[in-house]
Amino acid sequence: MTSLTTTTPHQGLDALAPLYKACGDPLRLEILRVLRRDTFGVLELSQLFDMRQSGMSHHLKVLHKAGLLEPQREGNAIFYRRPLHLESEAAGLPDAAVRQIFQTIDRVPVTGQLQERIEAIRQQRADQSQVFFARHAEQFREQQELIAAFDLYAQPTAELIQARAARNHWRTALEIGPGEGAFLPVLADICERVVAVDNSADMLRKARQTCEELRLDSVELIEGTTAALKGRPERFDLVVANMVLHHLPSPADVFLEGSELLRPGGYLVISDLRSHDQDWARENCGDLWLGFEPEELNAWAADAGLETGESLFIGLRNGFQVQVREFRKPENTAREKNPGKNIKSF
Repeated sequence: MTSLTTTTPHQGLDALAPLYKACGDPLRLEILRVLRRDTFGVLELSQLFDMRQSGMSHHLKVLHKAGLLEPQREGNAIFYRRPLHLESEAAGLPDAAVRQIFQTIDRVPVTGQLQERIEAIRQQRADQSQVFFARHAEQFREQQELIAAFDLYAQPTAELIQARAARNHWRTALEIGPGEGAFLPVLADICERVVAVDNSADMLRKARQTCEELRLDSVELIEGTTAALKGRPERFDLVVANMVLHHLPSPADVFLEGSELLRPGGYLVISDLRSHDQDWARENCGDLWLGFEPEELNAWAADAGLETGESLFIGLRNGFQVQVREFRKPENTAREKNPGKNIKSF
């Protein structure tokens, strides 16, 4: 008779042990739950769960070691998010288990009290951004061009949109965060009606001046966020966000709300920075985030029910890289598996 004590665990099962052990604490599951599409720092997570920083750091260390989350450096600060590589074709048994864990805990709604604390942190971030733009509205173009001149990303974005528009009869477009309104003429030339929404009254005033000077009568300017549009019946053929995500308290919401505001078959087009380590952009340009990995945008889009389309990556001489990304809302609920393609890389 073979003794059970001589049996050794299968290598795959052995790798699962620390994973499920890390999930054995309800608080850690709550942490993973709030990180579904948000990224939080240690202090923010301590605020959310009303606990000491040392205790939170311990839980994050356990979750990180088990492969359930990963650190994201934003200058001198460390934030935490869910792993980005889980959808890789090379993912093994532990990654499949992590996906299943996330799918299960995501079915549990966030409590009202916890959601209120999340909203409070988002509001703190939004206030920080608004204060910057209120102080620097008159120097917005100069500040932005410290990173990327407008034409360097606006022209490729316009060309991508115009190519799509030539094959689609688009009538309505929405721009999120139009800034001074420099991109509005492109949208007004393509669509019969354009809506632009911005939460900065100072930037919206400059956009209004642009519309008046160029006689863009088809453009409606709205002060607020995309949440203000969700109660309206109008749906758009195209939603655009140029260099906006890195200023937003919760960038993933653009994908969720953009998807809701798109008609079936409509397109969300994003231009923004890839991840970088130039921390001076926070103070000089009002950036909340130091860019994003393409996989991060893909994950947010998939979570919002959008298909990934074409991509364009533009390298700049100052070390920054801009990504122009296209996402499509399916015509029906049966999504096609399309990983997208890169059309060019400069």
